[in-house]
Amino acid sequence: MLVIGVIASAVGIAVALSINWFPKVASTQAEDIDTLFDVLIIASVPIFVLVEVVVLFSVWKFRMRPGQELEDGPPIHGNTMLEVIWTAIPALILVGLCGYAYKVLQDIEEKPKNEIVVNVTGQQFAWTFEYAGQKAKVSSEQLYLPEGTSVEFHVRSKDVIHDFWVPEFRQKIDAVPGITTKYRITPNRLGAYPVVCAELCGLGHSTMRQTVHVLPQQEFDSWMSRKVAQASKRT
Repeated sequence: MLVIGVIASAVGIAVALSINWFPKVASTQAEDIDTLFDVLIIASVPIFVLVEVVVLFSVWKFRMRPGQELEDGPPIHGNTMLEVIWTAIPALILVGLCGYAYKVLQDIEEKPKNEIVVNVTGQQFAWTFEYAGQKAKVSSEQLYLPEGTSVEFHVRSKDVIHDFWVPEFRQKIDAVPGITTKYRITPNRLGAYPVVCAELCGLGHSTMRQTVHVLPQQEFDSWMSRKVAQASKRT
């Protein structure tokens, strides 16, 4: 059992870590989240293998033989030390994993010195984005972000619960009517990525998609200048 468990765990971990589970990384926070996922795989695969090996061994070893249909099993009082061990070890593993997850959460939520704020509004079935702190009200149906600059999203909903999600950023959060939810990311890869609603919000849920464009800082500044000028003319 021990040899089979060790071999199966090693194979399972190797296979799980070799699979590309997620889309490409497009934020600094995504790297920490992917590492957390790998740690959880390394911790959970041996536990899964251990349980399955014991179950399969027990099914084979202690199966009912012909003629034993009416027999009772042997009376077993139990083993207090064994019960303490199989309670304490999982508890320690959970405390360790929760502590590491909390550290990752603290790291990805740390506020930098320079940051822009984007107000995200969800409604059936579209997203709109407004850039706070500008000389004029700048809003867009497409999300534009500068590479390498921290962005804090303030997420709201006009109607039902939505969920603001960019898979390449690895984070998502509910847009809840009546409250403002927040999270921050730092884009670190140029390109265009889908903005998805990850909460079933009605018949048009599957169409509630926009695009986030991560631009070099100079291009983003030029885009913002044009949007400010256009907004100033309207006012």
